[in-house]
Amino acid sequence: MPSTPTRVAVRLAGICKRFGAVAANADVNLSIAAGTVHGIVGENGAGKSTLMSVLYGFYQADSGSIEVDGKPALIRNSDDAIGLGIGMVHQHFMLVDTLTALENIMLGAEPHWLLKRADAKVRAALEKLMQDTGLHVKLDALVGDLPVGDQQRLEILKALYRGAKVLILDEPTAVLTPQETTHLFKVLDHLRSQGTTILLITHKLKEVMGLCDCVTVMRAGRVVQEMPISEASIEGLAEAMVGRKVQMGRVDDGKQSVGEVLLALRQTQVLDEMQVLRLSDINLELRAGEIVGVAGVSGNGQSELLDVLSGLLTPTAGELTLGGRTFTPAAWLDPRTARTLGLAHVPEDRHARAMVMAFAAWESAVLGYDALPEYNAGGWMNHRAMRSATAGMMERFDVRPPNPELGSSKFSGGNQQKLVLARELGQSPKVLLVGQPTRGVDIGAIEFIYSQLRAMRDAGCAVLVVSSELDEILVLSNRVIVMNQGRVTGELAIEDCSEAKLGLLMTGGGH
Repeated sequence: MPSTPTRVAVRLAGICKRFGAVAANADVNLSIAAGTVHGIVGENGAGKSTLMSVLYGFYQADSGSIEVDGKPALIRNSDDAIGLGIGMVHQHFMLVDTLTALENIMLGAEPHWLLKRADAKVRAALEKLMQDTGLHVKLDALVGDLPVGDQQRLEILKALYRGAKVLILDEPTAVLTPQETTHLFKVLDHLRSQGTTILLITHKLKEVMGLCDCVTVMRAGRVVQEMPISEASIEGLAEAMVGRKVQMGRVDDGKQSVGEVLLALRQTQVLDEMQVLRLSDINLELRAGEIVGVAGVSGNGQSELLDVLSGLLTPTAGELTLGGRTFTPAAWLDPRTARTLGLAHVPEDRHARAMVMAFAAWESAVLGYDALPEYNAGGWMNHRAMRSATAGMMERFDVRPPNPELGSSKFSGGNQQKLVLARELGQSPKVLLVGQPTRGVDIGAIEFIYSQLRAMRDAGCAVLVVSSELDEILVLSNRVIVMNQGRVTGELAIEDCSEAKLGLLMTGGGH
């Protein structure tokens, strides 16, 4: 770890920013030492992203001042920020899928009006930059064809190419595999050693402890704690974020009473349109009163497994038994039938599959359940009943703000996830499928989500949890299956699990 520099790269003093009656930032003071990684943590809605958006010029502070390299800085927009050497990589990447990596970097920053000459100049500069930083990307590949990890490296490259000496990363590992996360942290460590200052906004406290030099905790728009990482602990940071002690570890529930098989999958295979085997010979049983965790590096068949079980994907071969009925590929389960048989599904991607971002919250809260008698009489939808039901869901699941009329896109990721869970759990399903339950979710919401999943299990529901977070699998599961390249490489009772053992199975070894 480098010695603490004395030079301050960025200083924010007395920053206040309001949105109507809401004080997103209230008299925030923050100093970032040059050449360090500085973590900024807090619950969703704590003001972290707003503060960084003020620094990057997306928002103008109502009051307060900014200094960059010891000089007063007027940042009216992102062009001003870039001119001052500040770059930002957003949680949802700002890339054009139909352009190449090189074209994305050049876009808006072409060094010459002759594009062929500009192309050669930028390419040469990027080749050197990639060599210096370890951020290697195929420059001629279409962005839409690049893996998520490569897209993120491209975003960082773009910021560095434009002269960023201060790099803001907003939830950088939310969509990365463990391997991509490890590679990213090596790159960030290298950039720090070269003098780049990094501001890391994240919910993942283990990453803060492993990477950062200093950490600032925000709550309700204010800084409530700031300390060197050597003085911090995961438990202390979690308590500062939420304002109370947080139970994040495994709850000692005693031996669970496991009941009958509620869902069974037999000899199931999936071939994709390119005839690539995505699932191979999958056998799975889900029993009443247990949580089964599915561990594995993303992209090893977990998504296809969820789609097959929920009726979104018809397999090439196999058999599914649910609610006393058996389904084969000739007549596979469909999502509406799944719901009538007591199966609920919380998809991995809540934006693409669980909500309609342009809808009001009450509309997203009844998706898939609009035909229920309480919402629908003789083909006429009862919007008043839907709004009332949504208000009840919001109260029970502590969705903030509790406004059914607010657009779905206006809620934080954690509150969107709680609304989806409220919808799916509200019908007391017998089988619950949950993909990535806490992706992009803060610690307070994680604790709540875990408690709800355990409550479903204790009520006799069979719960399947797919997560790329190994810690989450170990905390929640009664039984764990591990997938690699579309196959189940191991199945273990939780008492037989360890990170090392599961990690070996995740790579295809140990079986």
